[in-house]
Amino acid sequence: MWNRFFFAAGLLGVLSACRSTALSLDSDKDPAAPYLVVLGTAQDGGLPQMACRQPCCEAARRDPARRRLVTSLLLVDPRPAPESGSDSGSSSGRRWIFDASPDLPLQVERARGHGGPALDAPGRPELFDGVFLTHAHVGHYAGLIQFGREVYGSAPVDLIGTPRMTEFLRTNGPWSLLFDGGHANAVTLTVDQPYELADDLRVTALKVPHRDEFSDTVGFLIEGPTRAALYLPDIDKWNRWERPLAEVLENVDLAFLDGTFHGPEDLPGRDMAEVPHPFIVETIEALADEPAPLLNRVYFTHLNHSNPAADPASKAAAAVRASGAHVLEEGARFAL
Repeated sequence: MWNRFFFAAGLLGVLSACRSTALSLDSDKDPAAPYLVVLGTAQDGGLPQMACRQPCCEAARRDPARRRLVTSLLLVDPRPAPESGSDSGSSSGRRWIFDASPDLPLQVERARGHGGPALDAPGRPELFDGVFLTHAHVGHYAGLIQFGREVYGSAPVDLIGTPRMTEFLRTNGPWSLLFDGGHANAVTLTVDQPYELADDLRVTALKVPHRDEFSDTVGFLIEGPTRAALYLPDIDKWNRWERPLAEVLENVDLAFLDGTFHGPEDLPGRDMAEVPHPFIVETIEALADEPAPLLNRVYFTHLNHSNPAADPASKAAAAVRASGAHVLEEGARFAL
């Protein structure tokens, strides 16, 4: 169980909310409750990917409905900020973004109306109360440059990550210019220690195995008043993680998991050992003998442009649905 990993460190109590067996986009049940909005679901290169002439990308160029922005998640708390917390000056609630993708300008527009500052006011207020960063791969932090003087020229925004992640940004250009110019603050997280956003809203970084050239890699456990979500867009094979996947899923309601590739056929001619993401078919197989609600909690994200499951009409997408799992849809909203 989850408490096997966290009780010894005093991190997490037993989640008291009952886990639903059939999750839905039900945030309208309590419009004042914190919620998540999906801003993107594609791998770092998006869909269509640059210079790709395969049918998957050409179809997305012809039909905007088939396009996918790079993986990103928005957390919104529409309630007034706690008196003890920082006052961001937001006009309609606080909000945090998970990962700053190359598609950040489009995702800022998708986030419009979900908390945030009054942009018709003077100055350049921070667009988010914080940016949680999973790791230093291009699809997850390249959008940070948009906060700098050459583009938005933001008031200081909190960049929240592990010590290695924030140190990389602070000491390497062009990212260091964000700090030198007063456009960013570095906020460091301790892995496995909850970062409190409100009395009933917190985020915990979970270290995961992945290529770590410039930073380590984490997923995020996001706990709200009644539900918990796992944001884990990048990881190596599940057997390389010290935490059994099924035990992790037992204690969350929503799991946005690495679905980069449907199977080894997605990159013909490529040594898949170089990109050891868990295939969607492997994740489904690993959970096939577990109680059915576990797969129902899984939403695959971070889909490569070549992943056939990115097309809702494909056999691959139908197989995901038949398993009880889901392919995450952009714009989906989930209550916490």
